[in-house]
Amino acid sequence: MEHGESARVLVVDDEANLRKVLSAQLRQGGYEVTTAANGQEALDLLGSDSHDVMLTDLRMPELDGMSLLSEVRNLHPRMPVVVLTAHGTVDTAVNAMKMGAFDYLTKPFDKAELELVIGKAARAARLSEQEPAPASTGQFGMVGQSPALAEVFETLRKVADSPSTVLITGESGTGKELIAKALHEQSSRTDRAFIKINCAALPRDLIESELFGYQKGAFTGAVTSKPGRFELAHEGTLFLDEIGLIPPEMQAKLLRALQESEFERVGGIDTLQVDVRLIAATNLDLESEVAAGRFREDLFYRLNVVPLKLPPLRERRGDIPFLVDHFLARYRRRLGRDVRRASSEALELLVNHAWPGNIRELENVLERAVLFSESDTLHAEQLPEKLRSPTEDQAGSPSEPQLRVGPLKAIVKRHTVTLERDLILRALEETGGNVTRAARRLEISRKSLQNKMRDHGLRESTGD
Repeated sequence: MEHGESARVLVVDDEANLRKVLSAQLRQGGYEVTTAANGQEALDLLGSDSHDVMLTDLRMPELDGMSLLSEVRNLHPRMPVVVLTAHGTVDTAVNAMKMGAFDYLTKPFDKAELELVIGKAARAARLSEQEPAPASTGQFGMVGQSPALAEVFETLRKVADSPSTVLITGESGTGKELIAKALHEQSSRTDRAFIKINCAALPRDLIESELFGYQKGAFTGAVTSKPGRFELAHEGTLFLDEIGLIPPEMQAKLLRALQESEFERVGGIDTLQVDVRLIAATNLDLESEVAAGRFREDLFYRLNVVPLKLPPLRERRGDIPFLVDHFLARYRRRLGRDVRRASSEALELLVNHAWPGNIRELENVLERAVLFSESDTLHAEQLPEKLRSPTEDQAGSPSEPQLRVGPLKAIVKRHTVTLERDLILRALEETGGNVTRAARRLEISRKSLQNKMRDHGLRESTGD
């Protein structure tokens, strides 16, 4: 299988024969396979080694599949989990998907169905690695205090509990899935399912069955009937990522499902009714796609009820110091290093880079820098060459704000009041709250700094 070569699958089942069969079939498909006889053994393996996909039975001794799923969702939230269930217990598998399982297989299944489901999971695992890691601080899981981000937060609060469709747009790596999850969690549907599907991760001929499900015998490999994502999201939220890549032939069917809240499974004749709040996301300009004839105009207007545009990182440079601190703390713990801060020179380079890959690119740069750091401070020489010697296309354009650490008066002439506050916070942070030393760094008087702290609502520490 083309997607199996680099994917590692953990197979968890208490039946030794089934483990052997699954392992053999997956290895023939090009996967690396590890096996566990129960849930606890699986957790031990996950703690000592990395895997891309987990395939687990639901009924097992010691730690059953549902308990294992719950643990994995907490410990490894990005790893797709496929559950195995016996015929007649499909409801249990559906409940598992509502708890966060990626998909399920019903016994007995054939090799083609196994490869299809695991292949989807492997593709999803690779795509999830490209997403920015969820932030642990800041509003709605996002780090930052910039005006551009504050606008996003304000819109989110206003529309979260509305049934209206939200279209999240923004460049790749800006955190669209984080906002989708926040919209769900801040709504009255928060205790119901949050079901997501990445339209870019599925072959064109599978999107319909993924969205709407299929009846037994609808096509080769459909050995049982299976609900689609719309059914699974009933009374909850359905998140369609990369909506701009949905094939033209599927757009009319999606439009009908959104307008009428009804559809038929592939190969089925019964019309099903659902109550679903839809959130869609794309990094494409859908209006341009409409003009080019690649995206239906009526579907665009149906999706674009509440537009929510995420700013690229170059438009919220004042947030970069906070993001740097956040990611340094994350990788200090994860990689067992002692990096606690970035030097002024390193921070200047980080703030002034254009970041075409946005938060995702920043996170990757900092992970690598922490990995190779041998002190508690991240220095400029540990950053990639493209940051230390940027070409013209890597630097921000002249119209973009460039935050450079240095004399405060000179900086404020070039930047906003928000960035002035950010610089003061950074100086205080680097000096442990010592106002005298912070003022010296900013090249202003202690009295001036105290006045500015008062203007920005910053409290002076008593340890100065």
